[in-house]
Amino acid sequence: MAAVPRQRVLVLGGGFAGMFAAREMQRRFGNRADIELINEVNYFVFQPLLPEVAAGAISTRDAVSPLRQLLPGVKVRQARIFDIDQNRQVVTIFQGVQRRFTEVTYDHLVIALGQAEDLSRFPGLKAHALTIKSLSDAHRLRNHVIDKLEHADITAIPEVKRELLTFTVIGGGFSGVETAGEMRDLITKSLKYYPRIEPSEVRILLIEFADRILSELSPSLSGYAQQFFERQGIEVMLGTGVAEATGTQILTTGGEVIGTRTVVATIGNGPSELVRSMELPIAHGRIRTDRKMRVQGTANLWALGDAALIPLRVDPSERHHWAPPTAQFAVREARRLAQNIEAVIEGRNPADFTYKSKGTMASLGAHRGVAEVFGFRLSGRKAWLLWRLYYLSFVPGFTTKVRVATNWALDAILGRSIVQTAAQTGSATRYVRYRKGDRVFEAGNRADGFYIVIEGKVELTIPGIGEKENVTRTIGAKGHFGDRVLLGEGLRTGTVRALEDTVVLVVGAADFQRIVAALPVLEEYFGTYIASAYGTAKNLDLAAVGGTTVGRLS
Repeated sequence: MAAVPRQRVLVLGGGFAGMFAAREMQRRFGNRADIELINEVNYFVFQPLLPEVAAGAISTRDAVSPLRQLLPGVKVRQARIFDIDQNRQVVTIFQGVQRRFTEVTYDHLVIALGQAEDLSRFPGLKAHALTIKSLSDAHRLRNHVIDKLEHADITAIPEVKRELLTFTVIGGGFSGVETAGEMRDLITKSLKYYPRIEPSEVRILLIEFADRILSELSPSLSGYAQQFFERQGIEVMLGTGVAEATGTQILTTGGEVIGTRTVVATIGNGPSELVRSMELPIAHGRIRTDRKMRVQGTANLWALGDAALIPLRVDPSERHHWAPPTAQFAVREARRLAQNIEAVIEGRNPADFTYKSKGTMASLGAHRGVAEVFGFRLSGRKAWLLWRLYYLSFVPGFTTKVRVATNWALDAILGRSIVQTAAQTGSATRYVRYRKGDRVFEAGNRADGFYIVIEGKVELTIPGIGEKENVTRTIGAKGHFGDRVLLGEGLRTGTVRALEDTVVLVVGAADFQRIVAALPVLEEYFGTYIASAYGTAKNLDLAAVGGTTVGRLS
């Protein structure tokens, strides 16, 4: 590598795949290359522990580790990724309080963005279902469950109480099974604090469209898991899907209406909005790569982890042809990817990714589990202990391992806390005050909201392009700004400064776009206003606003 120009390798995403890839490349390259990782948060989330965070078995901080601590020598940048220009080899991001528009160059780009939730195929599910993909999801689920217990303990309406005490998990894979088991533990250990709730009133459902849960395991182990759940009072509904959801019930594909105010969806994965916008080869919701993890049709674009569809065998007809989206595979993919990028930089041929799973396991809650390791099948307490030891070995950092183990021990002795730790949700709108001369925002910033002037006065300046002159407008009380960009490209094209002490009401970008898309009278108003004030097209593409644009900004 010393004979070639210093390379810049940019990693997008700080999950298992991205974090381990960046760490492995830093170990291999040392000071011979610049490794940078971009992530929306500054921490790595140990996702297999999220159900336990949601159930209160371990604390929040013990499921996360600071990326800067895990990646010495790697430049870590906390920012939101907006766009990728493959021709210029530039990634556009928004960073800082002002969400400043910044371009980051690369020689090799590694996409490790995982998958986004896609519940659009199920009417009502996106609006009413909880998910378990992020730390905030785990927080939300825990507080939601406790909130339903609190409400059920005081309500005098039998129908409402039944809905409050019916907890539904959709999806019988690893995530769904572990979430159902942990949620059952949380509810069972909390009931002693709610004297007006009888255990027999609680109903927990696990809904799976296939003919068995945990289909990745052998039929005997998935059968054990189902029987154990049923003994624990968890109803398993097989061959059943969700046709529709509301805030108080779901409709199954079999036509059954189930009253429930808790729906957890562990199904419906798809590519992120950013990945879809790149026009990359997509199949089964993931980026197609060759066996070397290079994105098909590219020379310096790589993908791994949940985001990538990596072939393991030449013959697509073979079972398990694609690398599964698991932490076990992501860590091995990261190791091979680092070796392959090093080989390409040094002018050598990269190697195919090959790996055979050492096994799979799942926790069922109540100190029981199932495991299939090196051909051996285990179930019950032994499998549960093996699950805990295996994931404890995976937790990055000695200090975090000690804290997780201590939390597990304390949970067995002291039980669960029923404290709701979520911050109170603030208003969807907010007032902001600016002094004379303050900058509200500047050209190139991410469009974060719609502004209404309550008192004072601001000046909006839009730089001219080519022979066009600058556009300058003064906006006083009752006037507004920010709409033109929010209903268009999503990037600020002008700069706004306060001409005097000013107070504005700010409506969040996603909320504003949804309101305009839902009310035809606002669509007509803003179309006419923008055409009159800025001389741009009158007709707004609110179909895009309700879909792609909102997705990019929200």
